[in-house]
Amino acid sequence: MAHHSTLLSQMLSLIPRHVFHKLESRHKTGRSSRQLGFKEQFTVMAFLHLTARRSLRDGLRCLQSIKNRLYHLGLRNVARSTLADANKVRPVAFFRDLFSEMYTLCRPHAPGHSFRFKSKLFSLDSTTVSLCLSLFPWASFRSNKGGIKIHTLLDHDGLIPAFATVTDAKTNDCRLAKTLDLPGGSIVVFDRGYNDYQWFRALGEKGVFFVTRLKKNAVYKLLKRRPVSTKNGLTSDHIIEVSHKGSGLTLRRIGYRDPETNHRYELLTNHFQLAAQTIADIYKARWNIELFFKEIKQNLRIKSFVGHSENGALIQIYTALTLYLLLAWQKFLCRIGFSVQQLSQLIQPNLLGNLSLAELLAPPRRKIDDYPLFKHLPLFAWPDSSDKSW
Repeated sequence: MAHHSTLLSQMLSLIPRHVFHKLESRHKTGRSSRQLGFKEQFTVMAFLHLTARRSLRDGLRCLQSIKNRLYHLGLRNVARSTLADANKVRPVAFFRDLFSEMYTLCRPHAPGHSFRFKSKLFSLDSTTVSLCLSLFPWASFRSNKGGIKIHTLLDHDGLIPAFATVTDAKTNDCRLAKTLDLPGGSIVVFDRGYNDYQWFRALGEKGVFFVTRLKKNAVYKLLKRRPVSTKNGLTSDHIIEVSHKGSGLTLRRIGYRDPETNHRYELLTNHFQLAAQTIADIYKARWNIELFFKEIKQNLRIKSFVGHSENGALIQIYTALTLYLLLAWQKFLCRIGFSVQQLSQLIQPNLLGNLSLAELLAPPRRKIDDYPLFKHLPLFAWPDSSDKSW
């Protein structure tokens, strides 16, 4: 079990070897390196993420300090120039496909969402990562600012990313959303930045339901008022018709006022069977994708990069997303109540330890010997209550 003697190697062993072989044969370009293949490159980048190294030099110096354990990670001594060249020229598609394969492996182990309906539930959103324009000229966003955008589809079964792609910060969210192939019968929730009636019509024709917010300047015609209980913040439930390029589109508008913040929302959906309160709860669950972005930015290297090339930055992002799935999978297997963030914080100082994750989460109890005083108690006799000298 040499390849499973460290916690890091145990985590990476969740990815079958045949997955690396399949993807390497698909994206192989030229002669393969004997010292740094695709698998070895991913291992080194994963080590940089989990140990929060600031640069390639910093991370490789740490790896050189543990030469006696490199064998357990399937590594040899890695030169900085070799890794830098690999990050610069290796196809990003390998790491993007590895992320997709990892989601396929992790999905069967994920618990279901908290709602009663059985339909798949997704959240769609994007986050912008600001970059220094002088260091990353390829990420031009504004005249004095650079940035990239990570578009993510979050699966509420386990709260894991089902799809992710990286574009320049200028890319319109709705234009990219139209390229998604969502399964029929699923429900996707997003904010009002994705409002596009043509896309809404296309989703309905595919049997996909959506929940979003109505734009403030939306023009519509009221068709029907539905009865609604106002106990939990609901204010209205209407059937409306919006006009787009001369044709009408029938949708459902739900008014909701949050009891905690007193903020009023106007929700829009094409699902007419679910209760109005369930629709409101679905939109509130969209906040989970904001928490996901917060977790990967705080615990993985998403906001700063170990190289300045576009290729290297994309490799680093897809490696981070794959690691998030690995951490989530470990969480599902151990059946613990920790968040991925808490699990990452626990693993980081024990990454090269010999304990398994199960032993780390539930350390064996130490047997405590009887207190020495109790061993001598039989030598003493308690005084008789009839003895008046006491």
